Amino acid sequence: MSIRPLALAALVLLASLAPMTAASGATPSQASSNSDVEAYSGTHVSFATDSSAIVGYAVDSETVLSSVEVQSESQVESSLGIGVSGDLQAVTDFAGTALSMDASAQTSASIQAESGATIEAHDHGHGTLVVDASDSQYVELGMNASSSAETTSDGRVLVTTDDGTKAVVMVVGDGDVAVNDEGNVTANVKAESKLVVRSYSDERTEEDEQTEQLIANGTAAAEVYVDQQDGERVEGTITYDQDTNVTAEAESESAVNMTIDRAESEGKVVIASTSQFAAESSDDLTVRVDGDVAAQASSYSELRAAADDGDTSKYMVKSSGSAEASADVLVAVNHFSERSVSIADADGSSDGDGSDTGDGSDTGDSNTGDGSGDGSTGSGDGPGFGVFAALLSLFGLGTLLARR
Repeated sequence: MSIRPLALAALVLLASLAPMTAASGATPSQASSNSDVEAYSGTHVSFATDSSAIVGYAVDSETVLSSVEVQSESQVESSLGIGVSGDLQAVTDFAGTALSMDASAQTSASIQAESGATIEAHDHGHGTLVVDASDSQYVELGMNASSSAETTSDGRVLVTTDDGTKAVVMVVGDGDVAVNDEGNVTANVKAESKLVVRSYSDERTEEDEQTEQLIANGTAAAEVYVDQQDGERVEGTITYDQDTNVTAEAESESAVNMTIDRAESEGKVVIASTSQFAAESSDDLTVRVDGDVAAQASSYSELRAAADDGDTSKYMVKSSGSAEASADVLVAVNHFSERSVSIADADGSSDGDGSDTGDGSDTGDSNTGDGSGDGSTGSGDGPGFGVFAALLSLFGLGTLLARR
């Protein structure tokens, strides 16, 4: 990507800040409409978009990616003169396709790429970024000058920032990811596959690596996350599998209910990430699938076996050692079509049937739970578009210019 368009975008952003600040009484979304640069600022995740790139993608105030650019496979291979067997490491500096912010919910933001991809940014502790390729795509993730990227033995890429934040880049489905010749990350994501970036502000444990493996190899079909934002519980969902839809509701402080609908009958793992159960041990939780109590799994291999047409569904709990305590409850559902799952404190008030899943309108990639869900960006101190996020985007553009 050439420097000139980026410089122009930076100037447009800089010029827009003064009227945005002076617009007394204007909502953040109204203010941002005066510029081609759009910005998102949530509880955990913030970034901006210009006409062809996401810039300054930050998780818990640490910039993980300086830029994200997407382009169709055919366009990149034509413009760079490479074939299907070309070296992925040599795929650099292609022109990103046009991007537009499609919607902003309470727990996520969606960006549409003209090349046929959808990018979802999920506002939770892992700051998960998902590029969903309806047609084959190339994705380039730009690194800050102080960040590093390395390919791991399992074929994923590990990004480390200067403050120790780590992000794992992996392809779910068909495709590859590599560190390119410029030290950035390039991925070739085939049609109906996904690129997933999962961040860790604190320590990345061996259990985290096991969870990543479940996601990368397709065993984990979806993730539900429950968070506190501005004093209320909100829920969001991520689908890693193309044939899975999930709805979720935090019924109370001690219970989460989910409905998972899959076109295929084979079992899958569903991850529930929440601070509600951070202080709980496995013995303190009751997990039910279609009203039946699920057994505890003692290992990841036992969890995988349960998802592989096992006799019964099983679960295990993975607690986080971070300052913001949270827990992942991994539920292996042994077979599908539509299944209900409930997770509750053993002393909680849930009726345990997992049948209450809200309005059921979620299509799989985001769910606002008890939030407004109307696409409004909210106030300046919550998720949405605003001056502070615009300032972040200016920083991201400057970083990208320096990197290039």
